[in-house]
Amino acid sequence: MPFTATESEERLINCRLLRGEFSVCQLASAEGIDFSSPLLFFARTGEEFSLVCPSSLVPSGCLKEEAHWRGFWVEGPLDFELTGILARLSSQLAEAGIPLFAVSTYMTDYIFVKADRLEAARRTLEADGMVFLPPLY
Repeated sequence: MPFTATESEERLINCRLLRGEFSVCQLASAEGIDFSSPLLFFARTGEEFSLVCPSSLVPSGCLKEEAHWRGFWVEGPLDFELTGILARLSSQLAEAGIPLFAVSTYMTDYIFVKADRLEAARRTLEADGMVFLPPLY
């Protein structure tokens, strides 16, 4: 069955691998974050400050770090009316026993898997019809 965004729309999904390893960090504040990085994700809630960034850019004030993540992004932009993209990715990886960490932005979704599972994740998604394109970042 081809990889599709929805049951009603036969849309091929393209992904691009991200270069290098990433870390997921818990911070006490936003101090020390290098916002000039071409790719990072920052979230602030009433309970926490979280950062996903290249491992080489983890701020010195990091409280906790979960390292060795590799990522890929779903080539977008993705229309907000599309359904099932993240569910399809996560279910395929779950069936293969591959945990993931996902981040969504206004334009698309990013999927992170542990570095030692990257090739298995790639093979799993390619077998389902996903096309991996050369990295941009």
